[in-house]
Amino acid sequence: MALPADSSETFLREVDENLRRDRARDLARTHGKWIGLAVVLVLAAIGGWLYWQDQQRKQTEAQSEELSKIFGDIGAGQAAAAPARLQPLEGSNSDAIRASAMLAQAAVALDRNDRATALAKYRALSADSGLPQAYRDVGLLRATAIEFDQLAPADVVARLQPLVKPGEPWFGSAGELTGMAYIKMNQPAQAGRLFAQIAADKQVPETLRSRAVQIAGTLGVDASASLPTAAN
Repeated sequence: MALPADSSETFLREVDENLRRDRARDLARTHGKWIGLAVVLVLAAIGGWLYWQDQQRKQTEAQSEELSKIFGDIGAGQAAAAPARLQPLEGSNSDAIRASAMLAQAAVALDRNDRATALAKYRALSADSGLPQAYRDVGLLRATAIEFDQLAPADVVARLQPLVKPGEPWFGSAGELTGMAYIKMNQPAQAGRLFAQIAADKQVPETLRSRAVQIAGTLGVDASASLPTAAN
């Protein structure tokens, strides 16, 4: 005798549920310990990652505090121990701390008239591909400023070309060095135009803009309208 339609559907559902239950039981019997091990490993990995994150945060906070203390001591004229204290911070996982430590090392070296050490620090900063470009640009700019007289003018122009764009953060400083290189290359017209651009860029510090106006004037380019004292 055929089962009523509703009884058939109920029967089929029960069979389907029993099949799923049997498959789950067989899977647990066959692979249970491996599934359990995988779950344990995943939980251990998550716990390890969270612990690592917490340790990294604590380490960064401690390094930040140490860096602040070092800067305070340098400002108070107590820079003798600064290089040794800054050295471990150059290996920090924090971009800001690592870059700041390298810049501070270079600044202390320059204060001691140790140009070689300062140049090495700036070069290392510029070459550190793990740092954001903004930090690397600072290293490139300052390294170029230190060795400007030893570089061929064309090399200065080529090296700083990515930074010499109006509106860019380092346009003023990089543009000034590039303009002086143009003068050494006997290209006064190009230098004059560049100094006029520097003078007209309101993001450039006023002292640099004023100097750019004066240099542009000596090169036959009137940039006086860009003087910071004018209505800019």
